[in-house]
Amino acid sequence: MKPKHTTSVFIVDDEYQSRQVLIKMLHHYFGDIRISGEAATVDEAIAGIQEHHPRLIFLDVQMNGGTGFDLLDSLPDNDLEVIFTTAYHEFAVKAFRYSAIDYLVKPIDPLELESATRKALDKLHLRQSHTSLQLKLLRQQINGERKFIDKIAVPTPEGLLFVSTNDIIYCQGQGNYTEIFLLNGQKLTSSHTLRAYEDMLADRNFFRTHKSFLINLQQIDRYRKGEGGNVIMSNGREIEVARRNKTGFLNLFKG
Repeated sequence: MKPKHTTSVFIVDDEYQSRQVLIKMLHHYFGDIRISGEAATVDEAIAGIQEHHPRLIFLDVQMNGGTGFDLLDSLPDNDLEVIFTTAYHEFAVKAFRYSAIDYLVKPIDPLELESATRKALDKLHLRQSHTSLQLKLLRQQINGERKFIDKIAVPTPEGLLFVSTNDIIYCQGQGNYTEIFLLNGQKLTSSHTLRAYEDMLADRNFFRTHKSFLINLQQIDRYRKGEGGNVIMSNGREIEVARRNKTGFLNLFKG
């Protein structure tokens, strides 16, 4: 009988109890993983990861004497998946969304752990991991840098797509999903809400004209007056400006 394939997992957290709880939960939900090691510090983690070569790392954001990002900066680009853990709900949430990297807030919810871990294992098994590029996006967001990549990672039913923000004409909310319309005529369906994209793109010259629309201000052709008015986008789509948003919208274009 062919042996069952297992995925090597490494856990980095400076709290012993947190590591043990996570290990217990992973063993409960997954029979196809193997805990190859654990570490409490960045230096311990570097040595352990170099020794065991895990495919999936659970990484605490903030530790005594360093951060999870310090660890990642010390590792070469590898075909692995990273799931961040944090005790701070608001810490870098925007950055994680922007790069579509999974994170878990402590105390870790079992269902959220199961979902994030299954997603990571599926990407590894299907060889659809984009961790290297996602981490570059994440670092840029954390550090406020835009030197190399000005893209967002868009989770779609087919996997992650990395889209330049300049190529987005507008986003349209569809319940818990968002349709993203691109310059090349392509339409993407993302599992993020429109509110999530508003949070990501507000400082990228995007504006929420209406409860269902987030537009790229650089892709407006003209504005048509009205109670709230309408904008005509570069692809010809006419989009309503809600009356409550009209003043804020027009003020963007005042000298």
